[in-house]
Amino acid sequence: MTVSTARPTADYRTLVELGTYREAQSLVDHLSDNGFPVGEVRIVGSGLHTVEQVTRRVTNGAAALRGAGSGAWFGLLLGLLLGLFLPGAAWLAVLLTAVVLGAVWGAIFGFLAHWSTRGERDFASVKGLEADRYEVQVSATELGRARQVAGL
Repeated sequence: MTVSTARPTADYRTLVELGTYREAQSLVDHLSDNGFPVGEVRIVGSGLHTVEQVTRRVTNGAAALRGAGSGAWFGLLLGLLLGLFLPGAAWLAVLLTAVVLGAVWGAIFGFLAHWSTRGERDFASVKGLEADRYEVQVSATELGRARQVAGL
């Protein structure tokens, strides 16, 4: 048996259309602060498009450095796990060796992974979805009260 946690589809009406998500969020926060049942509110974005923000240039050296960092963390984890079974201070030597080897292999793999792209993507970025406009919608039964609380 499958249980759905989704709310039943209600009859929603547009309270206001805004240009940014921040404005829509601020309005819903205002409604909430004034005791409005925000479970009856939704924000609907229209005109969706992806936005990719380039954050930095990536070189072979930078890729190797990031790989070394990741490898060192992996080596630390592996060294701690292996060190649990060793007596005395031998665990420290295993831990340090694992961190160093992890960093070296991470740097090698980081360099090779970036080098193999042959410069097709020499930058790092963050992708996100944005909308052209945002509608704050309220269930039809609460629309009048929402207008009053929002001052519309």
